[in-house]
Amino acid sequence: MISVEHLSIEFSARPLFTDVSFVINDRDRIALTGKNGAGKSTLMKIIAGQQAPTSGSISSPRGTTVGYLPQVMQLADERTVMEETLLAFDHIRELQADIERMQQEMSERTDYESDDYMQLVERYTRAEEHFQLMGGMNFHAEVERTLLGLGFERWEFQRPTRELSGGWRMRIELAKLLLRQPDVLLLDEPTNHLDIQSIQWLEQYLQQRAGALVLVSHDRAFMNNVTTRTIEITCGRIWDYKVKYDDYVRLRAERREQQLRAYENQQKEIADLKDFIERFRYKPTKAVQVQERIKQLNRIIPIEVDDVDNSSLHLKFPPCERSGDFPLIVEELRKAYDHEVIAHVNLTIRRGEKVAFVGRNGEGKSTLVKCILDEIPFEGSLKVGHNAKIGYFAQNQAQLLDPELTVFDTIDRVARGDIRTRIRDILGAFMFGGEASDKKVKVLSGGERSRLAMIKLLLEPVNFLILDEPTNHLDLRSKDVLKEAIAAFDGTVIVVSHDREFLDGLVQKVYAFGGGRVREHLGGIYDWIRSQQAEEASTSKAAPSPSAKAGDGKNICNPSQTAGRSMQGGGGGAVSYEAQKAIARQRKKLERAVAEAEAEIAEIEAAIHLLEDRMSTPEGAADTSLYERHARLKAKLETTEATWLEASEALSKLS
Repeated sequence: MISVEHLSIEFSARPLFTDVSFVINDRDRIALTGKNGAGKSTLMKIIAGQQAPTSGSISSPRGTTVGYLPQVMQLADERTVMEETLLAFDHIRELQADIERMQQEMSERTDYESDDYMQLVERYTRAEEHFQLMGGMNFHAEVERTLLGLGFERWEFQRPTRELSGGWRMRIELAKLLLRQPDVLLLDEPTNHLDIQSIQWLEQYLQQRAGALVLVSHDRAFMNNVTTRTIEITCGRIWDYKVKYDDYVRLRAERREQQLRAYENQQKEIADLKDFIERFRYKPTKAVQVQERIKQLNRIIPIEVDDVDNSSLHLKFPPCERSGDFPLIVEELRKAYDHEVIAHVNLTIRRGEKVAFVGRNGEGKSTLVKCILDEIPFEGSLKVGHNAKIGYFAQNQAQLLDPELTVFDTIDRVARGDIRTRIRDILGAFMFGGEASDKKVKVLSGGERSRLAMIKLLLEPVNFLILDEPTNHLDLRSKDVLKEAIAAFDGTVIVVSHDREFLDGLVQKVYAFGGGRVREHLGGIYDWIRSQQAEEASTSKAAPSPSAKAGDGKNICNPSQTAGRSMQGGGGGAVSYEAQKAIARQRKKLERAVAEAEAEIAEIEAAIHLLEDRMSTPEGAADTSLYERHARLKAKLETTEATWLEASEALSKLS
């Protein structure tokens, strides 16, 4: 589909990569990997046509569409969420406007026999066929499904984008990109601002619906679940592995061992040649042999060894005084602004526990952290335990660094003991190797400052760590270093994160935020994910609890509570129980309608896909009956999606 041929690029006469060639095939799922600065994002920009290479070319069949999601983008603020997302279909709207203009022109003209009129009819026919192939105006249901999957609520569809954070606006750009359904999708760190539920939705979408995909990500679980091919950029070249990321890591380790053996053998050969040349350089009887050795030495092409993996570096937090047995006790905590964010929060964290705060963005995770840090007022009780010394990492932590210090000096001022002899190794593990350690803080990017703030925190004596999205700006090796340091930390840890691989094996308890409540789950992150999946599956099979009026009419009753009241007697209980059964029957009916509509939509879309494949052939293009069948299927799809949307909305009102 896309052919990259002999690509080279240089910055300030320094080659980033040289003579790179590979092919992106239809349905390829490629993870693009390599250390920071290897050229991953640059290669993505070149494939997207946003940057020109120093030499080489990118070629693709005519009409191939490429969609690119960069890490940083400029977004407009004058539209609502829905209006901005609908821009993904501007090309369909423009085509519809052209069709309407041609219809108007044909109705006004009377020169039916002229060549110009016949050309107009031909253009109109082609445009109408193309319009139907693209699905016409039948895209509103797909827009809603995509926005909901990426974490938006329905009420937010009409919210102005200027009110949203950069992370939420990035989700809108991702939604627009997915809705355009390009032939090749280029995603640069798409999970940075997504929560776990949205990441799982995106994984499923990419597995089932995307065409070719090239992905740059530091989320190992996401790459393993989505990609089947790994291209590594290292030492200015690429290595192409036809396997997912975890298998690539194993194969890469084997390759590096082979490189090291070959490198060591070559160094021995070079040393032997140099030794012979030095020993016999001035002996006339050995002149011929010496010259032959010199030529042989000049012909040797040095073997390059992949960059040393600094993830083997071990960091330990400096010792700190022991905290009390219960560093944090929260009872009936509530926090509200113009609306209630969290309420009835009860949790107890023991010394040495490592817990995760998870949930969709905006559900109150950072709010509770601010309550713990006493940065905002709240209702209820929150006690930080005796002698608890909190070390806090947040995105704005980077703003507290001294801008006039260098990277090295920033860390040198907090390092103590033997760790001072390893500062450059530590900086290298967090992507500040070489000249980067001599940069001043004021010239660093936001991501670089965040990494530096993380290193600084690692070297400070604390016994209670609170980390808010600590992995957003770390590469895979740096995350391994950080994870090992936290695992070895003998204090208490709260991690707010969406990175499943980072949390796996690190936390023993999960607090899930949602609907203004905080629920405790014992076990690791994947235990919680499995419990969520099981809960969703049971909800779809059995009727969930309805709302029952009691007191002020706002209390939510579960089936056992409702049944209990009905058994205790009283007409109100009996009526409530009958109402519960009626709602349960209605919910089952709607759930069945939604499931049937989704199954029918999948069948129709599959049939349309097969039909479009036939229409793309020379024989199919000349078969008018195919276009008629295609139009009928599209009309049927629109009707079925309308049915699905009506049933889904009715079902959501019962929740």
